[in-house]
Amino acid sequence: MRCAAVLAAVTLLAGCGSQHAAAPKQPRLPHALATAWRHDADGVAAALAVGDGCLAQQRAAALQRSVIGAINARRVAARFQEPLQSAVNDLQGRISCRPPPPPTPPAPEHHDHGKHKGHDKGDD
Repeated sequence: MRCAAVLAAVTLLAGCGSQHAAAPKQPRLPHALATAWRHDADGVAAALAVGDGCLAQQRAAALQRSVIGAINARRVAARFQEPLQSAVNDLQGRISCRPPPPPTPPAPEHHDHGKHKGHDKGDD
């Protein structure tokens, strides 16, 4: 693929004489998408940092839906679609949601109220 691009560029330059060809425009992600996805990914990382896999999984799923929606709406250049989709799928698949164990019930309170079992006041 790279050789074909170089060959095409050389052929184009050779046929143009002294005219200079403009560099081909490189595909880019729209700034708004990149910013939103960075924010979403930071949210996944923050949830993982505090050990909340369930929240991280929810946030990763939202990021995945956003990427799929943008790809389907043709807002993502073709060369980014597969790597981006693979990355969010991989992220989603690596996060496990293990709810924290239920809190342990408090120990029963021991009410003594000054009574001592087995000790009578008359015993000496």
